[in-house]
Amino acid sequence: MRSIVVYESWFGNTKRIAEEIAEVLAAEGEADLVSVGDPMPALEHVDLLVVGAPTHVHGLSSTRSRRGAVEQGGGGGEVGTGARNWIEALPFIGSPSVAVFDTRAHKPVLLVGSAAQGMARRLRRRGYRLVLEPESFFVTGTPGPLEDGELERAAQWAKTVAERLSLVAV
Repeated sequence: MRSIVVYESWFGNTKRIAEEIAEVLAAEGEADLVSVGDPMPALEHVDLLVVGAPTHVHGLSSTRSRRGAVEQGGGGGEVGTGARNWIEALPFIGSPSVAVFDTRAHKPVLLVGSAAQGMARRLRRRGYRLVLEPESFFVTGTPGPLEDGELERAAQWAKTVAERLSLVAV
């Protein structure tokens, strides 16, 4: 199985979750870790695309919310691009399968929103098939850190994604 794990991260929390997921998926085959600021990877022969982003202002980041993150000390001073723009640049190929996650405050989705829900919607519109419902991992505040146990939960989620993908492929 070949996987690409793509992430947007401003304070390092989403990147840390993405690293954990990529590490678990690497045990199932080849797994590359890519930032949304990197060039678009080739998707030929990719079985699974995992996309993760932080929840900003109830959803995916915007130029304005990324600027706010930079002003709070995130992102190394660069506003850059976000997961929304990265997904919009994806080809309408309908393959590979995808899984999405976000990082957000541990409050009801109705109060804080979910970047993962927005990514799932956009990816479905482009013809991609989600292997399971979007997942959220929790931070203690805007700059983090991750709540206790979230890296372990991310590892378990990645195992579930790989299992689900192998069942779909049969």
